[in-house]
Amino acid sequence: MDTALLIKAAIMGIVEGLTEFLPISSTGHLILTGSLIDFSDDRAKVFDIAIQTGAIFAVILVYWQKIRDTVLALPTDRQAQRFALNVLIGFLPAAVIGLAVYKTIKAHLFNPPVVAGAFIIGAFVILWVEKRAKLVPRIQNVDDMHWTDALKVGLVQCLGMIPGTSRSGATIIGGMLLGLSRKAATEFSFFLAIPTLIGAGVYSLYKERALLSLTDLPLFGVGLVVSFISAWFCIRWLLRYIATHSFVGFAYYRIAFGLVVLATAWSGSVTWAA
Repeated sequence: MDTALLIKAAIMGIVEGLTEFLPISSTGHLILTGSLIDFSDDRAKVFDIAIQTGAIFAVILVYWQKIRDTVLALPTDRQAQRFALNVLIGFLPAAVIGLAVYKTIKAHLFNPPVVAGAFIIGAFVILWVEKRAKLVPRIQNVDDMHWTDALKVGLVQCLGMIPGTSRSGATIIGGMLLGLSRKAATEFSFFLAIPTLIGAGVYSLYKERALLSLTDLPLFGVGLVVSFISAWFCIRWLLRYIATHSFVGFAYYRIAFGLVVLATAWSGSVTWAA
């Protein structure tokens, strides 16, 4: 396979890993980066979704102890059962609604005004929620969540289907708005990403399987490995960051990036299309 194409795959993997779990929308960054490096055909769009699985492996590695202990304790431990059930309940809205509206979103919402608007509106939501963050959170730990909390966060996660909104941003900021602490909201967002992004990746590969062949394995392999490595570093950094910082900086970044989206679309230098 062409070395230049593998380098492009690595670049996209870096972007995916660094943006997937931050409240800044990996989709918007992948579209912009793909257009700038000429990696935006139909196969590349499947690639963008598939390499999310690499980022998910990073979550599994970081939280391996928690995941292993939960799985082993499932038959007898009520807390482990409640945690696993909460993740499942949080995942279901995205699975059901995603299947129902996938084609509509792809056909009508992948355009500069929607992406830029979602970036900027999301920024102001973050600023608003951070002002409220001085209130004492109702839930300090993911293990303290009730199934209704998980369902509400799962419904909020569906907003992340709008390009530019950010799945992570919707679940983290939405979780904080619903009474979760910054740490609990961030960690539940990570755990919720495991079934959500793996499901999206498998579904995309199945739906677009006619576009792919065995010769694409090195391309996807590079993207998966690089997204895994960059996501691992990003998750570790984010967990340290939220211990002493708010998400206000990400809000200002979202406003700036939203303006970049409009500027690149207006100039014609980037094709913002599904």
